Amino acid sequence: MAINSVTELKSVETNVQSLVEGELSRTGGLLRLAPAWVPRSFLQPGLRIKLHPDDTYAYGLDRGGIDERWFASTTETANVGRADDEGLSYCVVGDSKFTLRDAVDSCGAALIGSSIWDKYGKWPVYSKFFDNMGPIPHHMHQSAEQAALVGQEGKPESYYFPPQHNNVGNNFPYTFMGLEPGTTKAQVRKCIEDWNKGDNGILDLSKAYRLKPGTGWLIDPCILHAPGSLCTYEPQWGSDVFGMYQNLVEGREVPWSLLVKDMPESKHQDIDFIVDQLDWDKNVDPNFKDNHYLEPVPVADTRDEGYLDRWIVYGKVDQMQYFTAKELTVDPGCSALVKDSGAYGLICVQGSGTINGEPLVSPKMIRFHELTEDEYFCSEEGAKKGITFSNTSGTEPLVCLRYFGPEVNPDAPAMGAYRNNSF
Repeated sequence: MAINSVTELKSVETNVQSLVEGELSRTGGLLRLAPAWVPRSFLQPGLRIKLHPDDTYAYGLDRGGIDERWFASTTETANVGRADDEGLSYCVVGDSKFTLRDAVDSCGAALIGSSIWDKYGKWPVYSKFFDNMGPIPHHMHQSAEQAALVGQEGKPESYYFPPQHNNVGNNFPYTFMGLEPGTTKAQVRKCIEDWNKGDNGILDLSKAYRLKPGTGWLIDPCILHAPGSLCTYEPQWGSDVFGMYQNLVEGREVPWSLLVKDMPESKHQDIDFIVDQLDWDKNVDPNFKDNHYLEPVPVADTRDEGYLDRWIVYGKVDQMQYFTAKELTVDPGCSALVKDSGAYGLICVQGSGTINGEPLVSPKMIRFHELTEDEYFCSEEGAKKGITFSNTSGTEPLVCLRYFGPEVNPDAPAMGAYRNNSF
């Protein structure tokens, strides 16, 4: 009988390198991954990430509902009371499992490429589905310099709203981002001072943008944002730092501890320090949308060949390309040989077929411990040689999202390229 639960797999901590090398050789550069589910105690799940409704609180009611699935992750969550491996992706080889982190540690450049391995010594990025019923607090993610003060890493992040996971918009499909031009630090300081007096009014200083499936955003560290209720695919840096600047959301209290959790303990009551964590120029940028909004840009015109590959996340943060992402659509009955410049994590969001001959299926419902055939990690060598995607359906497109590490796609578009589909 086939194994269909991650709990039935044998955990492997030794001989990982030979297992990885053998699997990469067999599959042409692919490692199959098991789902990695993440709960958040302060949010309400949006119920669009295909997790069985009986398993929404699989970690326990006290841990909160599961509203995230992390992809090709070597990053642990920062949740209080978390499981030891929470947030980490597991590779599935036969009847064995081991973390993608162990695979990277064991194989290094042979898996993720020498440029990333030599500079970072790890897979420094991850992506996830982020799915909530309503909006979340106006918050920021610290910069590298700020996060280093507490032994963490900063976090730029990006958004793409896949139509396949947004058949409904839920309660508030709008995101507040940045601050209105002309906002003063004194106004923000007053909001923090008023933390225990009811709604601190931080959203009065911001602007909401309507979210549209099939589009996205690139968000720098130190920029305030209050994500809305679309299910979001989020390539981002491998960190879980944040500071919540809004104290009340849909009548739910946001504790002060979530404002200062990634700030030095000596600064937890220093309101000036807290306000100065924000990058002021970027928050009050009068051209905020122009500098952060994304729409897909075709990689090449391949529609006559039965598939379409599009950039969905591109652009730079302070002249650095931290991550990029593409969306591949293969027409019914067609195949595509797709070559890329570097390693990537992949999730199939629609359809069924094969990837280098391995099963590739987007499931309709997933139990908490259930294995799937919708997620893979592709090595740099495999990506450069090319991966063959075949759509075995006669009616439905095969759609996959894949994200890449830092500086591996110098040919990616610049911010704003969607306006003329040229770069």
